[in-house]
Amino acid sequence: MKFLLSAVVAIAAFPFAVHAQDLDPNPIVLHAAHILDVAAGKVLSPGEVLIVGDRIREAGQQVQHPADAQIIDLGDTTLMPGLIDAHTHLFLHPGAEDLQTVEESVPQRVLQAAAAAKADLFAGFTSERDMGTEGAACADVAVRNAIDRGQIPGPRMRVACNAIDILGGHEDAIGYNPAQHVLSNADYANSAGEIVHVMREQRKGGADFTKIYETGQDVLIGDTFTTPYQYTEAELTAAVTEARRTGSKVAVHCTGEPGALFAAKAGVASIDHAYQLSPETMKLMREKQIYAVPTFAIVEYFSQHPIYSGQGARDQQELAYHAAEFKKQLAAGVPFAVGSDVGPFPHGTQAREFELMVQFGMSPADVLRSDLINGARLLDWADSIGQLKPGFYADIIAVRGDPIADISALRHVAFVMKEGAIVVRKKQAGAENNQQQKP
Repeated sequence: MKFLLSAVVAIAAFPFAVHAQDLDPNPIVLHAAHILDVAAGKVLSPGEVLIVGDRIREAGQQVQHPADAQIIDLGDTTLMPGLIDAHTHLFLHPGAEDLQTVEESVPQRVLQAAAAAKADLFAGFTSERDMGTEGAACADVAVRNAIDRGQIPGPRMRVACNAIDILGGHEDAIGYNPAQHVLSNADYANSAGEIVHVMREQRKGGADFTKIYETGQDVLIGDTFTTPYQYTEAELTAAVTEARRTGSKVAVHCTGEPGALFAAKAGVASIDHAYQLSPETMKLMREKQIYAVPTFAIVEYFSQHPIYSGQGARDQQELAYHAAEFKKQLAAGVPFAVGSDVGPFPHGTQAREFELMVQFGMSPADVLRSDLINGARLLDWADSIGQLKPGFYADIIAVRGDPIADISALRHVAFVMKEGAIVVRKKQAGAENNQQQKP
């Protein structure tokens, strides 16, 4: 269905399940001052997109205007594909990560996840890969399915259920009284056989892909970065083999070596965080097209909002180290996707990740290609999202400004369409807080 309001529009009411073509079969033409050609890395003027149902029929500087088309003039904005966040946590929110499984019920967390999905969509993120529920098992499947059915607003999702971790590993409630048996935020697997068993359970529960914690707590002393690996190359290879059997993928939380090399040799789809990559690992990632997902925004947030004494300075040092290593990865030709690790910082604010990637050395055009083209490939939607092309989903946003000239334009989303349905339309400049609007 088509939602058009005269002022700030933020649509969250039932029933989302009705598709655009069900209520209004007429085509839509979006017109704006500019349009982004993602592949070419340039902004063209003017810009138009013809939408029929939930798909793009034409896109360019000028398109056909069928006699029965609804013409929507978005003024001095840039039309572009909906953004992709390849590393999100819908089931996290600021200040609640460590004891969330104790303090919050799964039903409560599902409601919070639904609100997070809405905030991300209203910020222009029309597709996301959710990297684990942090102890809520496969509750993310319910959120994904509700979005797909049109019952709640949110991005199209790839979900992983819980991450997989070793006993005493990265997310295993380290530092609490063992006698209290505080639940892990991940699913245990201590061998190749156990990894496959957990993957099959998660697949039965509805998981789209598998997330594995490959490294534990990292330590940076001066220029020396260390982090313990959690799974061997053989164990990761077993996981990748199982994923390929079902047409799925494996992503790893991995900040450094030798875990990153094990993951690259095993053939994972992405190495998320990737603070440190050896020359051998970078070469393999380039050859195999394994994406690095840097997640700078989360480290910056923690450096500015420390939970305990000394954390801010440590995170600032880690961010600087990661930025320097990122430049080496760029020079080595490592392919990238864009993921923010949003959740521990507020949902809907993760466009900051784009700015940091530019600040640390990547051009705006390459950041946008990494997000939209590589992100679509990583999520297995390369033929459906990430570009304004005929046959692709009508997942379209309009931003104020030119994102090639100034990547911060992605913070100023004036219009959001998902599958041909208008989710957000703002008329007044500066009206940015969509998630605060009531149905």
